[in-house]
Amino acid sequence: MDLYEYQGKQYFARFGIPTSPGGVADTVDEAVARADEVGYPVVVKAQVKVGGRGKAGGIKLAADAEEVRRHASAILGMDIKGHTVQRLWIEHASDIEREYYVSFTLDRRAKKYLCMVSAQGGVDIEEVAATDPDAIARLHVDPLDGLSAASAAEVVARAGLDDAAREQAATLVQRLYNCYVEGDCDLAEINPLILTTDGRVHALDAKVTLDDNAAFRHPEWEEFAGTETTDERERLAKEKGLQYVGLDGFVGIIANGAGLAMSTCDVVQQVGGQPANFLDIGGGANADQMANALEVINADPKVRSIFVNIFGGITRGEEVANGIVQALARVDISAPIVVRLDGTNAEEGRAILAAQVGDRVVSVPTMIDAARKATELAGGTVR
Repeated sequence: MDLYEYQGKQYFARFGIPTSPGGVADTVDEAVARADEVGYPVVVKAQVKVGGRGKAGGIKLAADAEEVRRHASAILGMDIKGHTVQRLWIEHASDIEREYYVSFTLDRRAKKYLCMVSAQGGVDIEEVAATDPDAIARLHVDPLDGLSAASAAEVVARAGLDDAAREQAATLVQRLYNCYVEGDCDLAEINPLILTTDGRVHALDAKVTLDDNAAFRHPEWEEFAGTETTDERERLAKEKGLQYVGLDGFVGIIANGAGLAMSTCDVVQQVGGQPANFLDIGGGANADQMANALEVINADPKVRSIFVNIFGGITRGEEVANGIVQALARVDISAPIVVRLDGTNAEEGRAILAAQVGDRVVSVPTMIDAARKATELAGGTVR
């Protein structure tokens, strides 16, 4: 579950992470009231779960109530990368001396937590990593050992933060670690972390993703779930018990296993296509699950072709094929389906599909060729 900025800051506060004073507003009048409470100048910030708010005009500085009213009127209802602004965060403006970056996430390959700190904050960390990778100090933390004060101070020093900020920043890194671990986060990121002109270090932004698997430990998360704007595709998939993440492309993807689903997304991009989703039907998917998956994909109007990529282990090829046949019988699937079947009972599955092969279903033996065919049928430029 991704939190809005204001929710992330409220979450940070539970762990002693300092933020700018502010308040939530759903109307223009409320925005003015919150600004009067926190004191001018203020920053009027759109609350959407997507980056690029500033470039889109969703973050504005206001010196008085008249400016707050003007900016709030313009930002409420604004569309930012497909997200409609329905709520604002009004916070007291900070006098910024320097901007930094700090985050915690999981490095699955290393099987450890990963802390990243940089003296280059306020921009996308991906951009920093691409243009100046040495500007990011990385520290792997063993969950069994935790993060010591000495390690926090060391990573802050390696990142090259200003002397005036280092002691406070090291303390804040420890608190962010506690937030990440005790708060059951998948991601806890501050960008920027700022040093003010009067020597204080605090979080100017908050990006927090909570681990849904830990929700049973956090009944207080219900308050966040109540404000969650669910992608209609994801809502439908959840009802059917499918692991689904909506993306912005045009090739619908179904695979068995998270690793294969991610690889399929990568291969589609490699050949020039754009995946419309990540959908994992699981290692033991049956015909009914396959039919449900096709229904979910079919509900996305942006999908122009569907790539079913199955490597059979527990999942048997004939079950997958029967699921496709069932879905074709009960749903008017508008996009052509490209199927790559391999592994357990793949030949039996291909034999079942043979009667369906034509304009609606295409069977392709290899993953790369199937990705190319799906991209071609979707009208993409194949590489």
